[in-house]
Amino acid sequence: MDEDTRILVALCLRVNHCHLHTPSMGVEALRLKAMSEDLAEAEETEDYSVFENKTGLAEDMKFLASMPELCDVTFLVGDTREPVCAVKAVLAARMFHKILYGQQQQTPSKETLGKKRESTKETKLKMFLKRSSEPILNVQLAQMPAGGHQTLIVEEFEPDVFRQLIEYIHTGCVTLQARTLLGLMNAADYYGLDELRKQCMGFVQACINVDTVCALLASAEKYIQYKCTKSLVQKVLEFVDSHGDDVLSLGSFALLPEHVVRLILSREELQADELTKFQAAAHWSRRFCDAEPGADLREVMSSFLECIEFYKIPAGVLMREIENVPVLTPYFDFFNCMENI
Repeated sequence: MDEDTRILVALCLRVNHCHLHTPSMGVEALRLKAMSEDLAEAEETEDYSVFENKTGLAEDMKFLASMPELCDVTFLVGDTREPVCAVKAVLAARMFHKILYGQQQQTPSKETLGKKRESTKETKLKMFLKRSSEPILNVQLAQMPAGGHQTLIVEEFEPDVFRQLIEYIHTGCVTLQARTLLGLMNAADYYGLDELRKQCMGFVQACINVDTVCALLASAEKYIQYKCTKSLVQKVLEFVDSHGDDVLSLGSFALLPEHVVRLILSREELQADELTKFQAAAHWSRRFCDAEPGADLREVMSSFLECIEFYKIPAGVLMREIENVPVLTPYFDFFNCMENI
């Protein structure tokens, strides 16, 4: 069988309803059709590769956001109105589009239509900002010409927390720390950054330990109105309950707000002896009086006495504890019950 015959046989096998003796289609026509099919198959085969080089990209984007002269939006954050700069295009692409551009379009020529559209935009913006169990974010939109530098005020989050949020939006990276973790988690939930929120939730579970528990409680106090915080406070308190003696002995325990200290000391589940509870209350009271010179130690300490079951402390141990801490001598009259032991 010569070459042309072999080609003809092969081509006939590939062409539907084609026979060797078809008079209307010669060898050359079949050859062209086969070449066309081979070309189509070749086009379906991937003849390219994707090259990605992200080395240094996150650091470059972080540097970009750190240079005010390269940014076109500034957030004034917290009570101190600390400036946090960002690139508007990056924010708009990630999640801030409604805040940045929601009120910048000009009204149409027809006044009634313009009012209707403006009302629609305001409604969408409020829906974006509002959460079912959270307050409305106090973001003030500054009046500005199109394309100019924009300034917004954010009051709900601390500067360190919001700075980390902006860093994540620009770079996709952020360092999670116990001190700012709850704030960042709530900010991520508030702005709809679900992946960051989930990562924060997972890290909280892993980082609850004796060294971080007081920092978590302190930050929980600042963001207690947010739903993410409420879901985690119980887990932190459960850890405190099972590690009571260790937590109450921490120096950072004296930095917690008074009502948090009282909450912990009054918990029935708290696994700590009464002497440790008394020492923690005394330490907190002394620190408070040092910070507030006009405060009366007797009065400050009295708020914790009902949380301590003194009858469980041996009289001699308690009296030695008071004698060894001269500043507590005004409390002798609080422990008249000791005379009856």
